[in-house]
Amino acid sequence: MKNKIVRLLILLLIVAGNLSCDQVSKSVVREKIAYMQQVPVLGHFITLTRVENTGAFLSLGQTWPYLLKLILLIILPVATIIAVAIHILRKHTLPLLTIIALGFIIGGGIGNLYDRVLYGRVTDFVHMDFRLFQTGIFNMADVSVMTGTLLMLVELVLRMRRGPSKPVTGSVE
Repeated sequence: MKNKIVRLLILLLIVAGNLSCDQVSKSVVREKIAYMQQVPVLGHFITLTRVENTGAFLSLGQTWPYLLKLILLIILPVATIIAVAIHILRKHTLPLLTIIALGFIIGGGIGNLYDRVLYGRVTDFVHMDFRLFQTGIFNMADVSVMTGTLLMLVELVLRMRRGPSKPVTGSVE
């Protein structure tokens, strides 16, 4: 029982932290930055540009019919978040790094899902342009999902180096 409680607490703290960062930043942007207004933060390298995305990553799906958006952008993510959370709570041998990574992914997923359900769109606002490459406009929920994905890749590489039977980090038991 203690095992499940510790995993649940770690997961909830990480999800809450990521969700809070996302929602607070979006709230400030909605209040302080007009639609399509560009606010330089670090010269031309980083700018805040508020956009409202009715699709998914990089506006994918903005023109999809309502039913398809409902299924792919709301119902499927809710089911996935629930399934991942249940997996974390049931699997007793998950390494701590995996729990942390999945917490970031769930937190970011909930942040964008919350916007889609409440507003019908997601507020994006960070743009990076480093001349050789630039990003699309994104938000802190996207950063959370990408950070969680990067942590999962680190976990995978470490596991491959140590061999499949050895844990990467201490598991939360």
